Amino acid sequence: MYLRKAKTDELDLVCDIIEDGKQQLADAGIDQWQDNYPNRETIKTDIDLGRATIFNSDDHETVGVAAVVEAPDDSYDTLVGNWLKDTDHYVTVHRVAIYSHHQGQGYASKLFKELFAYIAEHHPEAESIRIDTHRDNAKMQHLIEKFGFQKVGEIKGVYQPEDECYVYEKLV
Repeated sequence: MYLRKAKTDELDLVCDIIEDGKQQLADAGIDQWQDNYPNRETIKTDIDLGRATIFNSDDHETVGVAAVVEAPDDSYDTLVGNWLKDTDHYVTVHRVAIYSHHQGQGYASKLFKELFAYIAEHHPEAESIRIDTHRDNAKMQHLIEKFGFQKVGEIKGVYQPEDECYVYEKLV
């Protein structure tokens, strides 16, 4: 398993995985990513800025994606809560998705492990990792907490007007 930066010519691939993730959320009755976010322009920006990563299996099959965003991240400007560490040296993980045909095989956990190694290598200055997820996305909340993140607060209306998301942080 390995993580690498997405290339410009992989925009369709990354968008396909995100669209698949949107459908998984809709099928689960979770109102996350249902109103044109993240969209193709968001993903293109992630790729152009070197934030989009692709998660591959050992046989090079694409399994999932995530965005690793360097500070500052204005998504958290309206945080109601308190950071574990008040620092400008952090990275944020956004837009995590695993292809549905790979669900239930432990790939999300493997992706998180690879993300931590990737962040340590590419962002050694990071003192913490931040992440958020929709209040109804219990699977992602479980995964986040499983990897030692602590809930530090909430944000509302950042991605969509009615969105309520839980925000987590992990010190590194």
